[in-house]
Amino acid sequence: MGKTASFSCTACGAVHSKWSGRCEACGEWNTIVEEAQLSTGPASKSLGSKRGTPIQLADLATEEAPPPRTQSGIAELDRVLGGGLVPSSAILVGGDPGIGKSTLLLQAAAKFGAAGVKVFYVSGEEASAQVRLRAQRLGLGDAPVQLATATSLRDILTTLEAEKPDLVIIDSIQTMWADNVESAPGSVAQVRASAHELTTFAKRKGTSVILVGHVTKEGQIAGPRVVEHMVDTVLYFEGERGHQFRILRSVKNRFGPADEIGVFEMTGAGLAEVTNPSALFLSDRGDPAPGSVVFAGIEGTRPVLVEMQALVAPTPHSQPRRAVVGWDSARLAMILAVLEARCGIPFAGLDVYLNVAGGIKISEPAADLAVAAALLSAREDTALPQNCVLFGEISLSGALRPVAQTGNRLKEAKKLGFTSAILPSGGKSEGSGGLTLTQMSDLTGFVGEIFGAG
Repeated sequence: MGKTASFSCTACGAVHSKWSGRCEACGEWNTIVEEAQLSTGPASKSLGSKRGTPIQLADLATEEAPPPRTQSGIAELDRVLGGGLVPSSAILVGGDPGIGKSTLLLQAAAKFGAAGVKVFYVSGEEASAQVRLRAQRLGLGDAPVQLATATSLRDILTTLEAEKPDLVIIDSIQTMWADNVESAPGSVAQVRASAHELTTFAKRKGTSVILVGHVTKEGQIAGPRVVEHMVDTVLYFEGERGHQFRILRSVKNRFGPADEIGVFEMTGAGLAEVTNPSALFLSDRGDPAPGSVVFAGIEGTRPVLVEMQALVAPTPHSQPRRAVVGWDSARLAMILAVLEARCGIPFAGLDVYLNVAGGIKISEPAADLAVAAALLSAREDTALPQNCVLFGEISLSGALRPVAQTGNRLKEAKKLGFTSAILPSGGKSEGSGGLTLTQMSDLTGFVGEIFGAG
């Protein structure tokens, strides 16, 4: 009896019995692809065999300390990993083409190798001479890193079994192919099978594995979403081609805080660490201008000060434009609605443009107050004081709600020379010595106090 075909959605992983243009589970179009069925072995009487005998958690040797993390020597990378590389961990790194993933991992491999870690770098996209050429350009030609160029998963695993490295870097997972899967390299079945085999090898042998993944045009890692569920840590390498900044962001981490970021600067000699990203993001900020405010944000455990820029201009079209770079467009629509409904400030007939300077992406609700202040400043053509930071969440009723880690935000602002801060009332303000604090309870009072309207 022949095998029946199976179809799965690359966006949500749902399995379908036949192909269709739209996934009924998640609603995405053109995401259903055919994959080969895995071979089924002889049916066993019970899944609970001798090898699957459960043990009590209390019976484990509690006196055994967990294996120590390995420091890479790149402080920004160690920060994103949660303090260093955990043995037996599987890490997935995604990013746009040419953003610097291979450069960063080659630098990290050289640092790990210099620290005594046995590193195995497997490139499926470049020849060994090309990898050596990049290493020489980065000044890493003598790095103690073993290099291999292969795409056959069977050959790679056989070599790793014999070499027993401490760290394996696979560049990239989309180029790997397993000969027991009847599918082309890069397909859903191949990516899932290759990621599963490499993750299983990491857990079984105590080797850390770093997988490089391509991204789609939407910015998500290409392939089935189940790959992100298999690994322990998912990192995204972000950045704009027009900026020299690169941000390594942790979106999932079983061994550390999620949403942690590491900031790098692209130079001719590779990626350099940025120890004070706030000063770098604000370095090009000149004299106070309408529509420009400084937001004191938190990325993971790190306070980051960024400039929010807004432009409000009359529109020649019947439908005003709402353009956003670096923030959520739905959140901007909500702020505009609250300003009109609660404060009586309309934006009808006006184009609104919002930009987060430096190429960084902000996702926390604490930026609501800074965005509202930038919009009002641009609309009224009134500049806010230069040495003032803002943060706070705006509710639909127009009230200002306090946010977490207020003390860390104020300490970072004070360290960079800011003298005043506008924040919601009710928040803890430890570490604000030397700063003039203006606490507001609602958006109407903020508009009346700062802009004399509302």
